[in-house]
Amino acid sequence: MSKLLQRLCDAKRSGVYRAGGAAAIMEATAGSRLDVVAIDAAGNPLQKIAQALAFPKWFGGNWDALEDSLGDLSWRPGEGHVLVFTAYPEDNAVLVDVLRGSAQFWMQRQKPFFAVFIDPAGKLGLPQLYRDA
Repeated sequence: MSKLLQRLCDAKRSGVYRAGGAAAIMEATAGSRLDVVAIDAAGNPLQKIAQALAFPKWFGGNWDALEDSLGDLSWRPGEGHVLVFTAYPEDNAVLVDVLRGSAQFWMQRQKPFFAVFIDPAGKLGLPQLYRDA
């Protein structure tokens, strides 16, 4: 098991991170029991996240509903969740806050939850998920 996959399987390390690219994450998690979803959340992040994660029809389409839905995910397979944001709105503070809350929620339940923003330029003020080789 790669070090990256070990990290992503560790519920204690759940959180919101940045990475230079998605390829290493996808490669490390291929064949794992993690639910890994690439999300292009540019434009309307609520709608795009709901589509990517196949939210139920009851999803309310607001930030509180997003937090509620991310705290359930019972319809998703996997022993943990890795959301890879390949695109996202420039002003993503509320999204990051919701994702941090979700990561805390799942960490307390000992289930991995990672939100990873692909940030090749390293401009986001988020911790780095892994060091690029």
